[in-house]
Amino acid sequence: MAPLSKVLRPLARAAAASARPAVGKPARLKVSPHNSTRSLSSCPPFSNQVVTKGEPMDLTDIPPTPITHLSETESLMKEQVSKFANDVILPRSRDMDEAEKMDPEIIEQCFEQGLMGIEIPEEYGGAGMNFTAAIVAIEELARVDPSVSVMVDVHNTLVNTAIIKFGKEQDRKKWLPKLATDTIGSFCLSEPVSGSDAFALATKAEKTSSGYKINGSKMWITNSLEAGFFIVFANMDPSKGYKGITAFIVEKGTPGFAISKKEKKLGIKASSTCVVTFDDVEIPHDHLLGEEGQGYKYAIGLLNEGRIGIAAQMTGLALGAWENAARYVWNERKQFGQYVGDFQGMQHQLAQAYTEICAARGLVFNAARKKEAGEEFVIDAAMAKLFASQVAGRVSGQAIEWMGGMGFVREGLAEKYWRDSKIGAIYEGTSNIQMTTIAKMLQKQYKQ
Repeated sequence: MAPLSKVLRPLARAAAASARPAVGKPARLKVSPHNSTRSLSSCPPFSNQVVTKGEPMDLTDIPPTPITHLSETESLMKEQVSKFANDVILPRSRDMDEAEKMDPEIIEQCFEQGLMGIEIPEEYGGAGMNFTAAIVAIEELARVDPSVSVMVDVHNTLVNTAIIKFGKEQDRKKWLPKLATDTIGSFCLSEPVSGSDAFALATKAEKTSSGYKINGSKMWITNSLEAGFFIVFANMDPSKGYKGITAFIVEKGTPGFAISKKEKKLGIKASSTCVVTFDDVEIPHDHLLGEEGQGYKYAIGLLNEGRIGIAAQMTGLALGAWENAARYVWNERKQFGQYVGDFQGMQHQLAQAYTEICAARGLVFNAARKKEAGEEFVIDAAMAKLFASQVAGRVSGQAIEWMGGMGFVREGLAEKYWRDSKIGAIYEGTSNIQMTTIAKMLQKQYKQ
């Protein structure tokens, strides 16, 4: 299979060569001429315009399209990732789950296919595509194996984005080629005492004559066992509260850095989740990411974007669980002389579940498009993650019941989808945190 980046780069370049929409004062939307051929999903990638706030794109001359409409590049991404996931990942999915370990060959092939540098510009060795292309890839991977999906998701939406957005040019030149080709990244924010209260960090950093010294520990760190590159958040001045939080780059193998425990989990077992410790870890000055005291801002912005990725993981999971069960009840399992999927009661459940999946996908792609357009998307990301994780849990649970005994045994994938779905309501902001975010933003809008 040809690497995705080689297949898709010509299309991405063609999109980039087209005229970009004006970025400036937003104008009132108006009906565009029917002969206009340009839509938001066909706009060039905005890999360098990774924003949480700012001037939105002028959408005046861009005709509206269905939310889930994909550009030619994104459609080809969907097709190619689906083939890769089914041909390469699916045959190893159950074995990786049982072993609770990511197959090194899967990691290698994710790099070879260009899936680890989707938004990284070509000049740094990446595919140079847009955010929605990454969301498409994450969703397609999750239809087959959510563990592989989250590995790719965290690497792209949190780690790569952090370097693209907050790193200096020297950081981009040094780290992005590695992250695009052979080095997995990990995002170290959570701690034993700071989960939902993400900024109650106990990990501390102090300045030294040669750079910085970090002490503390992190918990629930995704990709940590396989990663060679870690973005670590530590507080340089606890007296300032969250305003003392700073982001640093730590490489695997740095003296004092250790992976002290690998968690045994209910789901996404092949994805490593570990405790990471820092014992007088000394790093040079140039391993500071961005500016001192700005880490909390970086984390908030990155997690807002990352939540769209987790929502896509959940819609992909839900669709995979639904498809797996639908094929079984409509083609294999018979009772009382007919396929169980032909009973009206079963059909109604299948219809309701599929409708909810489509509704969740609408929220996901709307949030992704708004992020790309430079519009405010925080509430959209929260709603997408909240609803997508709820739908994933419901649909994957129902799918087990639709399949009966075959859904309950570990011979197939039905029970794995359900186990994998549970994390969606927990990581990168629990469902309660999402609802709190949504409610606060609505209150600000409606309270007089």
